Amino acid sequence: MRRAGLIVGETLTALRQMVAPGVTTQDLDSEAERRIRAAGATPTFKGYHGYPASICASVNDEVVHGIPSGRKLQDGDLIKIDCGATLDGYVGDAAISVLVGRVSPEVQALVKATQESLFRAMEKMRVGNRLFDVSYAVQEYVEERGYSVVREYCGHGVGRRMHEEPQVPNYGRPGTGPVLKEGWVLAIEPMVNLGRHQVKVDSDGWTVRTRDGSFSSHWEHTIAVTENGPVVLTAREDGTIDL
Repeated sequence: MRRAGLIVGETLTALRQMVAPGVTTQDLDSEAERRIRAAGATPTFKGYHGYPASICASVNDEVVHGIPSGRKLQDGDLIKIDCGATLDGYVGDAAISVLVGRVSPEVQALVKATQESLFRAMEKMRVGNRLFDVSYAVQEYVEERGYSVVREYCGHGVGRRMHEEPQVPNYGRPGTGPVLKEGWVLAIEPMVNLGRHQVKVDSDGWTVRTRDGSFSSHWEHTIAVTENGPVVLTAREDGTIDL
């Protein structure tokens, strides 16, 4: 899984460097597929329940599952890029939020808080902790800052399939839920809105966006529970987890 996760981490790093006004979300998708296949893996998302692309590219009020297209990024946008790769039957899954050009201070703060909530959730992924300790770490951090947590979508177990049990919501009561065990691998993915938590799905059947039109941020890593603490399987080769 680390080998699959490494491909995802390095691909997302390359896509981040591509993001600029005028670049299309299809440009990003094409480069992601090229890199994943060149590394000997396959894009996990492509064909998943009929999904047509190798990444999800969600802009501004789009929360997750945005389909890449000829849409050009503009100054002030916030794009969320979700990427998966399958190698030798194992899956890596991660997502980043990338600012395009000059973005408002409130959106910058949203992105920073969402990423920090992911880091705080990671720290709870230790043998003997409870699943909702992880969930609450996200909720507590972002709600204290006035943001809202998307409730209809959540993180998940990951291994030979992209979505495995258990589901990992970004809210919950600490001290409850299954006990985390060595060898568990979870995709933790805070989805946090600048406004209210309610979302809706577009007519394309995929794109999820905020009901109130507010910006949303999304971060994700695939993380293993080990006897020595959490291990980020989608980190870059140098171990960097801030993709």
